[in-house]
Amino acid sequence: MPDLMHSELTMSGPEQSLLAGALLGAGLPADAHRHLELAGRDYQSEALAEQHLREAHLLAPDHAAVLIGLYRFYFYKGRLGEALEVAQACLCKAARDNGLASDWRRVRRGDAEFSSYSAVLPRFYLFALKAYAYLQMRLGQLNEGHAAVEKLLELDPTDKVGAAVLLEVWRRIGQDDDD
Repeated sequence: MPDLMHSELTMSGPEQSLLAGALLGAGLPADAHRHLELAGRDYQSEALAEQHLREAHLLAPDHAAVLIGLYRFYFYKGRLGEALEVAQACLCKAARDNGLASDWRRVRRGDAEFSSYSAVLPRFYLFALKAYAYLQMRLGQLNEGHAAVEKLLELDPTDKVGAAVLLEVWRRIGQDDDD
């Protein structure tokens, strides 16, 4: 299955600019930023890139840019268990930043501006929950992944983050492609 949720955590164009300016770049220490850049430069050397990401994480352990950098690295390197750990850290950070319950199951639609696509922090929460759902499904935790997808659709009934695609994947699990 293609990288469905990464259009959110690996955005381009105006979406990337909005999130990068408002959420990702603000407050990132210069040394952490340098390590993120070096991780990108050294991406082909897994050990070196990961070391730079770990250094950035030591300098800014709760910064969204660092967490997303770690997440993307682990995801694209096929290290899905580690990507899931980072997705969970993103979800915790997004919950704190939005003043939401720490357990995503207790979050309700009215708890944040989930319906506003321009509300950066609530959108980051939705993207983190989508990453969590996707990885749970990829790692075989289908019930947990499905529950997270259902929560996404409850929080975002107009499906701005594309959770319906994951729901359709969940529905098709175990079916032949000819069905």
